[in-house]
Amino acid sequence: MPIPRYRLDDRNFDDLVKEMVARIPSHTPEWTNPRVGDPGRTLIDLFAWLGDTLLYRVNLLPERQRLEFLRLLHIPMHPARPASGLVTLEVRNKQTIGPVHVPRYTRIKGSVDFETAAETTVLPFAGMVFVKRRPSEEEALVVADIKDVLEQVYNIGSNSGEQYITTPVFQNPRVDAGGLDVAKETIDQCLWFALLAPEADPDRTGRVRQAFDPDADGPRRIRIGIEPGVKIDPFEENIRQALPMHDAWQWEMPSRRTADDMAAHNIAYFPLEIREDTTLGFIQRGIVQLVLPPADQIALPENSVDEDIYAGTGNRPPRIDDETIAGRLLTWIRLRPRRKAHSLALDWAGINAVPIDQLKTLRNVILATADGTPDLTLTLPGTSVEASSFRLQVEEKGVGYKDWHPLPLHMAGRFDTVYELDSEAGTVTFGDGLRGAIPEAGSRIRLQRMRSGGGRDGNIQAGNLSAIHHPGLAVVQPIPTRDGMDAETLDQAEKRIPAVLKHCHRAVTEADYRQIASETPGLALGRVEVLPKFKPQQKLSDVIGVISVMVLPKGDYHRPPNPRPDRHMLARVHRYVDERRPIGVELYVIGADYVPLGVGVAVTLREGIARQQTLEQVKNALYDFLWPLPPGGHQHTGWPLGRFVDNQELAVIVARVAGVLTVEGVNLFRRDSARRWEPVEGGLEHQMRLETWQLPELQAVVVVEDEEPLTDLEAALGAESRPVGEWDDDPAGGPGDKIAIPVVPEICK
Repeated sequence: MPIPRYRLDDRNFDDLVKEMVARIPSHTPEWTNPRVGDPGRTLIDLFAWLGDTLLYRVNLLPERQRLEFLRLLHIPMHPARPASGLVTLEVRNKQTIGPVHVPRYTRIKGSVDFETAAETTVLPFAGMVFVKRRPSEEEALVVADIKDVLEQVYNIGSNSGEQYITTPVFQNPRVDAGGLDVAKETIDQCLWFALLAPEADPDRTGRVRQAFDPDADGPRRIRIGIEPGVKIDPFEENIRQALPMHDAWQWEMPSRRTADDMAAHNIAYFPLEIREDTTLGFIQRGIVQLVLPPADQIALPENSVDEDIYAGTGNRPPRIDDETIAGRLLTWIRLRPRRKAHSLALDWAGINAVPIDQLKTLRNVILATADGTPDLTLTLPGTSVEASSFRLQVEEKGVGYKDWHPLPLHMAGRFDTVYELDSEAGTVTFGDGLRGAIPEAGSRIRLQRMRSGGGRDGNIQAGNLSAIHHPGLAVVQPIPTRDGMDAETLDQAEKRIPAVLKHCHRAVTEADYRQIASETPGLALGRVEVLPKFKPQQKLSDVIGVISVMVLPKGDYHRPPNPRPDRHMLARVHRYVDERRPIGVELYVIGADYVPLGVGVAVTLREGIARQQTLEQVKNALYDFLWPLPPGGHQHTGWPLGRFVDNQELAVIVARVAGVLTVEGVNLFRRDSARRWEPVEGGLEHQMRLETWQLPELQAVVVVEDEEPLTDLEAALGAESRPVGEWDDDPAGGPGDKIAIPVVPEICK
């Protein structure tokens, strides 16, 4: 029996009236008719109403005590989390030939206002991103006839060239929502950034090139924004030490120096220095700052075949046949792999990028004048305050304003000039003379800087930010903003009290790790599992001192691919849990290791039902049952970690679908070494076994109305049998395999 929530007094208005009426004979026996409407009965009703109101307030005491626990235990409510994103800035005035400085916290206007989260310099040229894309099957048929001729023209061996189509990417993120895998979808595994002058004017283009030259502050820098689209190998590495990809990928620009021994279709490049990389090597959204060389060292490879027949071939930049764009070319930046790359998935990349967040900055605001009383509490002009950037000053006679510092008051000494900040409520509290100093009476308290805001309203689609509070600049929002979360409610904070009292912010038991990981601020986690003694790299299950936490993001669409955390999510969970683990524990935060699963089902259906709809409902039932998040699995909490998949269990799920008459057979299929579907052996009853750290990923379901069970899933699926989320071990067309040849465009006359 659960512990009920007792009321201190459970009487209500009717109970009080009934009790007082019952006492009338013993106190006033002459009052024989206490009917409704009688003056005496009216007084009874009045006092019953007053008593009912008093009892209501008395019964609130337990709730107020719970809230007092929150305050006494220093358990503040979580503030709202601001949304963040990337925007690109463009010089609006085409006459500008020099860089434009943009201070930090510059306001960006839109449906929800944002601010720049970093200082930046906007270079006076635009950018477009291109790749050398393989022709599609239809395009290949059109250009196949001239391939041999082009190989003779470029003096390369037969079948040594590979044709490509110059293709702009990341131009319309709403359309190109799937992103791009640079290593798999290009012939050279390179990403090409074209730096463009505002206009196709040779004189002005020459002046714009002067923006590459160093100034008094040193060499120029270009800022390239990166939005990765990473698929996580859950056991690839310890997320604490995410391996940067600087050693695997190289940023380069064309050089004026060309080696004598280079082939005619190749040119020389020189590497660019990476001054800062907040992407941590393409594993999270951020900015890569590259140091630019002087203009006299940068080459602009010939783009016109009339001037150079080798334009666009070999390792040269992709040839641009649009004369409007070609006339604005200044130079190129190339991102290439040092060795043949396995994958580099990007959702967006662009130049002149700056990070933004959904906060509003206030500066130099006088909050109040101190009156010398202890425990002075002031309300700030905003809630959900960013604690890291908050600055508060108190005036001192003969000195002026002096910084005071944040510190929990119970840890402060008598003369410590500190305050306690409640970020969610937007209040500051000063000491009482024993725990923290009291601001001197008459001294002014100044808010030197405060950033506040956040919430789900900041998660907006691309194109909603339209203007920047800076003359001469325009803003483009190429990707959606994300990660905005509303502030914690009072009910949510109350529910955290038992957990906080239990683990006291220290992860010791499995339940502690699960609870603390699920409380990571600003993340919507759908499932958290704890694997003690499991080391993910070697897949060892009995390593003392090691604990792995498996997290899955929320996902409502019960179709493959299954929910996978990105590296940004893994890093944030690890950072939050790592601060609360005991010394000596080796912590890993990982995603799920999914095992591809295929299912073939044969059923017979009842008469008079919608047959196609029923077959689709069978698929839905299987996807729902094998889903790793609630309401999947036997207990509706997600498929159990490491539990085998049994075809007889799936047959029961199919039989429960309305309209199914009989289940003739359910066969399971797994991927073989060639990534083709092969049946799981076992006769009439067979199971697909899983390790304790694995989950099934239902990638293919074929349901047929037949009396014989399906035995060849590969044939039933046909060409659509490529595994979800898997890649070729050796993608064709890697760097140096073949010589790139641009496709000749069709010209209508």
